[in-house]
Amino acid sequence: MESSSLLTVVLVGAFLWISAIHADSKDDGKVLCTCENDKGTCVNGTCKGDICFYSWVRGHEERGCFSKVYYMEQCFSKVDRLFMHCCKEYLCNTFTTPPPNINGDPTTTPPELSRPELWITLSLLLLITTASMCGLVLFLRFRRAHGLRNDVHGDRDVTMLKVPDGDDPTYGDIFDEFCTSGSGTGLPYLVQRTMARQISLVQCVGKGRYGEVWRGTWMGESVAVKIFSSRDEQSWFRETEIYNTVQLRHDNILGFIASDMTSKNSSTQLWLVTHFHELGSLYDFLQYSSLEPESCLRMCLSVACGLVHLHTEIVSSQEKPAIAHRDLKSRNILVKRNGQCCIADLGLAVIHSQSHDYLDVGNNPRVGTKRYMAPEVLDETIRMDVFESYKQTDIWALGLVFWEISRRTIVNGIVEEYCPPFFDMVPLDPSFEEMKKVVCVDQHKPSLHNRLHSHPILSAIAKIMKECWYQSPPARLTALRVRKTLSKLDHDSDFSTEKLKSDI
Repeated sequence: MESSSLLTVVLVGAFLWISAIHADSKDDGKVLCTCENDKGTCVNGTCKGDICFYSWVRGHEERGCFSKVYYMEQCFSKVDRLFMHCCKEYLCNTFTTPPPNINGDPTTTPPELSRPELWITLSLLLLITTASMCGLVLFLRFRRAHGLRNDVHGDRDVTMLKVPDGDDPTYGDIFDEFCTSGSGTGLPYLVQRTMARQISLVQCVGKGRYGEVWRGTWMGESVAVKIFSSRDEQSWFRETEIYNTVQLRHDNILGFIASDMTSKNSSTQLWLVTHFHELGSLYDFLQYSSLEPESCLRMCLSVACGLVHLHTEIVSSQEKPAIAHRDLKSRNILVKRNGQCCIADLGLAVIHSQSHDYLDVGNNPRVGTKRYMAPEVLDETIRMDVFESYKQTDIWALGLVFWEISRRTIVNGIVEEYCPPFFDMVPLDPSFEEMKKVVCVDQHKPSLHNRLHSHPILSAIAKIMKECWYQSPPARLTALRVRKTLSKLDHDSDFSTEKLKSDI
C-alpha cells in the first residue's frame, strides 16, 4: 500500500511538472482566448484560461479555454473524427480551422514543444515508466502476501474483484473504441461535452421524482438518457462526480457513457447517458414476470455482486473507494437480457476511503425511500460519521429486494402477485412516522410464504433475508457474506442439475 501511495505521488508530481512547462508566463497565469460554445461559459465572445483551444467534432466547431490540468487529456485526444488545436498565446484560437484531411485519418494538433521541453518530457516519461513498473511489482508482491495471510487465517470480508470484460454486445464496439478495459469514467471529456447534440430522444420510458428517463439513439445504438429535474440538480452532480472519479465498470453496475448539460426550450437540462436495458427496472419486470427458483437465485446473486463491488475499496494504481448506495430498491435496479441485474442511481451515494482516511457524504438534501429505510435511519440513531453504518442500511434494503424477487418465484406451482415490502402494513405512499411505527416500534418484518421453505434454494434465500433484517445493524450480514452464500448455493444447484441429467 505504501508503494502504491508513493507511485501516485510520483505520477501526480510528474504530471504537474509537465503541465507547468506549458503554463502561461504572465503574472496571473491566464491568457485571453476566443470563446464560441453553447455552454454559457463565454463572456463577450472571450474567456480566460491556461490554454486556448479550437475543436472540431463530427462537423461541430467550438472555441474556448480550459485549465492546464486538462492539457494531456484534451490536447492529445485520439478520438476518431476529432481535430483539436491547443495554443497559449493572445486570441491564438481565433482563426483556426480544421485541415483538409479531417474526414480521413484522425488528426490532433497539440502545441509544438521546443527541443529542451521535449527532452525533459521524454525523460520524465521514462522516469514515470520505471517508477510504475517498480511500484507494480511491489504492489503485486504485497497483494500476494496479503492473500496468503487471508488463506491461512480464514475467511474475511476482503475480496479481489475481477476486472469485467465489458462484452455487452450492444455497446462493445463503442467501448472498444473509446474506453479502456476496466475504466468506469465513460467517454473522453470532449466527447461527453457534445453528447446531447448527437443523441436523438425516441421514447420516454420512465418518470419519477428525479425527472425522466428516455430511450435515445447514438451512433446507431440505443442508450438511456436520464434527464434530471432542476430541483434534483445535486443528484446529477453526485452521479457525475462518482462515475467520473472511480472505477465502476462492472457487469452488475449500470454502465456509464457520458454526462452533459444542454439547453432545451430556454431551460437547462442535466443529462446522464448510460447503457439501455429494454426490460426496464426490476420493479417493472416483476409486475409481469414470474421466475423459476434457479432464475431467482441468479438474479439475487447478481444484485449481491453489484453491491459487493460498490462496498469494496480497491487499492491499486487505479483506486476505487468504497461506496454505500443509500437508496437501494427494486426501482433502482435494472434487468439485463441475460436475466442478471445491475444497480443504478448513485445520486445519494456515500464515498469512503480507509487508505486516505476520508468520508464524503455529499450535500444532497434528498433522502432515501422511506419504505426501504432501515430501523436506525427511521429512529435517527444511525452513526452518520461511520461508513459501516451506511453499508448496513444497504443490507437491510437488499433483504427487502430479495423478498420482492422471491414472491414472484414459482414453488410447487404457487406464485404470489407482486407487492412492495410492508404492503399489508402501510399505505401506498407511507409517511416517515408510519414506517417508523411498523419497523422500529412494532419491529415487523415482511411475511414469508410457507412454500419458500419447501424448496432448498428459496429456503436458503429466506434465511439470508432474515439475517439482513436484524434490528441491530452490526448483526446483519455483509454484502460479501451474502454473495459467497449465494455463489455456493448456485454452484451446488448447478452440480445437482448436472447430476440429475447424468442419472437420466
